[in-house]
Amino acid sequence: MHILRRGDRGPAVADVHAALRSLGLLPPGASADGAEQPLDSVEYDDATELAVRHFQQVRGLSVDGRVGEETYRALSEARWSLGDRLLRYDPERPMRGDDVTNLQERLLELGYDAGRADGILGPETETGLRAFQRDYGLTSDGTCGPATLRALRQLGRKVTGGRPQLLRQSASFVESGPHLIGRRIVVDPGHGGADTGFTAGETTEADLVFDLASRIEGRLAAAGATVYLTRGRAQGPELAERTAFANDARADLFISLHMDAHTSEHARGVASYYYGTGSGASSTVGEEFASLVRREVVARTGLLDLGSHPKTWDQLRMTRMPSVRLDCGYLSHPVDRLLLLDARVRSAIAHAVLAAVQRLYLPAEADPPTGTFQLPTHV
Repeated sequence: MHILRRGDRGPAVADVHAALRSLGLLPPGASADGAEQPLDSVEYDDATELAVRHFQQVRGLSVDGRVGEETYRALSEARWSLGDRLLRYDPERPMRGDDVTNLQERLLELGYDAGRADGILGPETETGLRAFQRDYGLTSDGTCGPATLRALRQLGRKVTGGRPQLLRQSASFVESGPHLIGRRIVVDPGHGGADTGFTAGETTEADLVFDLASRIEGRLAAAGATVYLTRGRAQGPELAERTAFANDARADLFISLHMDAHTSEHARGVASYYYGTGSGASSTVGEEFASLVRREVVARTGLLDLGSHPKTWDQLRMTRMPSVRLDCGYLSHPVDRLLLLDARVRSAIAHAVLAAVQRLYLPAEADPPTGTFQLPTHV
């Protein structure tokens, strides 16, 4: 879709205004009132941009004040409240919305495994819903209608002592053992093909992250893991193709690699991102791995630590396994660029990723301090 930004006019802007007003982010009169003005004259003004930025911030999206495909979809999903429509699993076009998130969170609170609360009604949510209906004496049809809603509202919270998805995921990882043999890990070098990313001299971000991904692939494979790359050196698959590839591979982990750039001369450092809304719903193993891998990279390279952050980007949301995006530094910053162009630093980052993956599977009593883990490898 055409990206909407300040200065744009038209029906699409009017639709954005309506969505923002329904969420209480744009009071009537703060911008043009679509009911009184021709749709073609409704303007994307300063108040609209400010409201969009606020929405993006609270939803865990990239905050740029513009409405692209991801932000528009999030605005559409935010309009739905639990009870507004019948909810059922459709494998061809899964239902998405805040009402789905509310349903998932309610089922999780009651102790039913509905997958993570990502707002996408998939097979795990249907299974959890059917189990709830069966236990409560309802027709177990996997459809959330009036009777199911009444039952959900009548019951109090049952699970205590922590987020149930955290308990399930943590227990699953501990029980699976500390070894990497047989683990399926998808490494996603960002950009590729016609999308070269940021260019530093004759070197592109796409080339650098592919080199880094290849180094990570070698180290993880030497440790016994089965590793898949989402693209070759000259390929540039779409985002949906990358997430579908990881899901089809039934991966245990998904690691997306990027290098950042910014117009500010002060922007530098390493950041990691995991699926999360910032208000409780998150991929808990993803959150743990994002912290581990970022701290390992910082300890082994000296790059500035920018922290780990929850995001609802589709790349993290649509993958069905713990997923992390790692931004390894800023090619636009002279110090970071010199480090990232050094093959020895990229090797250190690859070893940091290996160390973080291994630490993710270790029990707490065997987990070594950050920056100290070593695994014999000839790669």
